[in-house]
Amino acid sequence: MSAGSPALHPIEKAILKALSTNDPQSAVDLSTGTGLEMDQVRRGIEWLKFKDFISVNELSASRVFLANEGAVTKNNGLPERRLVNAVKEGKNTIAEVLASGVIKNEEVNAAIAGARRNQWIQLVEGKMIATTLAEKQSPEEVFLARLDSEGTDITKLTDEEKRTLDQLKKRPNYIEVKEEKETKISLTDAGRMLLPTLKEEINAERRLTTDLITSGKWKETKFSALDVEAPAPAAYPGRRHPLVDIIEEVKEIFVGLGFEEIDGPMVQSGFWNFDALFTPQDHPAREMQDTFYVSGQKQEIPASNDQIKKISSIHKRGWGREWDAEEAKRMVLRTHTTPVTLQHLAKIKPESGRFFSVGRVFRNEKVSYKHLVEFHQVEGVATAPNASLRDLMGLQKEFYAKMGIKKIKFWPTFFPYTEPSLQSMVYNEKLEKWVELFGMGIFRPEVTQPLGIKNPVLAWGGGLERIAMLRFGLDDVRELYSNRLAWLRSVPRCQL
Repeated sequence: MSAGSPALHPIEKAILKALSTNDPQSAVDLSTGTGLEMDQVRRGIEWLKFKDFISVNELSASRVFLANEGAVTKNNGLPERRLVNAVKEGKNTIAEVLASGVIKNEEVNAAIAGARRNQWIQLVEGKMIATTLAEKQSPEEVFLARLDSEGTDITKLTDEEKRTLDQLKKRPNYIEVKEEKETKISLTDAGRMLLPTLKEEINAERRLTTDLITSGKWKETKFSALDVEAPAPAAYPGRRHPLVDIIEEVKEIFVGLGFEEIDGPMVQSGFWNFDALFTPQDHPAREMQDTFYVSGQKQEIPASNDQIKKISSIHKRGWGREWDAEEAKRMVLRTHTTPVTLQHLAKIKPESGRFFSVGRVFRNEKVSYKHLVEFHQVEGVATAPNASLRDLMGLQKEFYAKMGIKKIKFWPTFFPYTEPSLQSMVYNEKLEKWVELFGMGIFRPEVTQPLGIKNPVLAWGGGLERIAMLRFGLDDVRELYSNRLAWLRSVPRCQL
């Protein structure tokens, strides 16, 4: 190749040579002419198009094909042909033709009209008589006979054939017209200027192999030039789901703030999921429409007799009704991670400490753009002798700051097992509005005292998917689990 000529891949050279006739060709034509696989041809077309050596034009054409009824008719004959054949056999009345079964009742009118239009029959004293023209094929028969699986280009039809096509269109399900698109590739002026340089060349090596290096043959080997400006194919290596990255980031932040991770089973007793949290046994959240119960499963309450006695007493005094131990034995898919946290605190009874958990929880709710049946909850608790609501707000601000969330405010609210309670609000720059994120508060004495926890317990938590929605700019939580590759590949590994 002459000095100054661009480096071309052998696939590109083969395509350019095949186009040297100046006749536009399709990708199939190029594959046949060059001996290249279709994938290689498509790749070469994209490379050459990027370099402006070829032009790609998409042409549309209408083709006519046999439809279901048309295919049957092509084999059995048009209704008018079957009618006239019956007439030639001596069946001269409509009743006789129908009795023979050669045509259906719904085809009679069309068959008689078609036979008379083609002058195949004439009516004499109420009887049908075949004429001498009955042997002649009709334009419709000729047209149907020429149609095959590849169809016929409508632009190549004569005026008479187009009129015949219009007649056949009136017959339901006889023919089908499809719009087909065809891509034609041709050389640009820049591509034609390259043709003189595409002479027979010495085969050049494209790969530097281990054998060439160890044997020393690389010194005498002619290597082909490489186009370092050519677009490289996109690579999509395996990676973790973006939500998993968020979970790992949250865990690192908690550990960095001095928290210890705890974990527990997803199936809990109603005692720890509700009763220990001072949730009344007639609370709506405990109904089947809000909670998933494990059908027919109960177990002995996993708590000491002293804990059970104190909690039942608290319920009776606080809610003014008898506490039902059988209700507390029912097994549920945990509706939050708090029962795991509470059991840990009840077991170790810390004077001070910080703990967190991240896990799946389940709510029997209608799936929507902001609600899921199964999702992840992140929860943190901290206890110390003089822990206060100010400390809790400070921890929340520090956590959000490490997540990259700067604008935060708190709103008074109500939760069954914390008092006082707050709702944290963060500003969504994309939506340009404040959105709710985590709930928070201090565990009520009715929760901590029966379990022997003396110091105040600061607690907060919420759905991890909400943080992911803010991070990724999503307005529908279901997008996180849609497994849509285009979105999964678009999420950057690092956030600026």
